Amino acid sequence: MQLPTDRPVILYDGICNLCNSSVRFILKHDTREKFLFSSLQSDASKKLLLHLNYKIIEMNSILLVENGQIHEKSDAVLKIASGLRFPWNLTSSFRVLPRKVRDSMYEFVARNRYRWFGKKDSCVYTVNTYENRFI
Repeated sequence: MQLPTDRPVILYDGICNLCNSSVRFILKHDTREKFLFSSLQSDASKKLLLHLNYKIIEMNSILLVENGQIHEKSDAVLKIASGLRFPWNLTSSFRVLPRKVRDSMYEFVARNRYRWFGKKDSCVYTVNTYENRFI
């Protein structure tokens, strides 16, 4: 597998309805096509994380791989938001909150996301329009 080194990669839970909705939102608002995507369940994500010596794969956290670094939870969300255009990039201003507070809110949503938004039996994200955005 050719590892992407020039663009950030968002790793998301492919069976989570909230996560898939978030991917669709980012695709719509990432007009510069900055981000690539891969579900955490995919072989590509597993190989990428193995390449970066990241041993823990938690399906309850979004990951952003950028410049060889892995950002998790609220840090990942805020870095993704900062890469979107106005007004969505303004949400990155929540970085002023302590990480412990941000991650507590993130973990609360993560724990309840299947109950609130549901889930699929498998990752079925196939959008031909965005085929070049998924690894």
